Amino acid sequence: EIDVSNPQTVGVGRGRFTTYEIRVKTNLPIFKLKESTVRRRYSDFEWLRSELERESKVVVPPLPGKAFLRQLPFRGDDGIFDDNFIEERKQGLEQFINKVAGHPLAQNERCLHMFLQDEIIDKSYTPSKIRHA
Repeated sequence: EIDVSNPQTVGVGRGRFTTYEIRVKTNLPIFKLKESTVRRRYSDFEWLRSELERESKVVVPPLPGKAFLRQLPFRGDDGIFDDNFIEERKQGLEQFINKVAGHPLAQNERCLHMFLQDEIIDKSYTPSKIRHA
């Protein structure tokens, strides 16, 4: 069971981004932690998706859209920092990660374990399969 919640926007100007809390509760023996909480941003989800597409035989579901139109200047709202948009994206990310994590082949991928349970994603990691302990 994975919850994506508690969006927080940090930074200023072009360095501004939103992170989401990813809370995992699992009884699957393949995961080293039964409960964990990490913060991830949209680009981390993109990284996970591209890793899974490259490394596994999993048909990876699409992420919620990139929202290019929301990034145009002179909008009447906060664009990608608008509460409604963040809420929609949060729900889309939650559906995405639950589909991925529910897939038996994806559960063996080290990138998924790092994404869900490691404080910091080591993007220079060596892709590998997780073996049942």
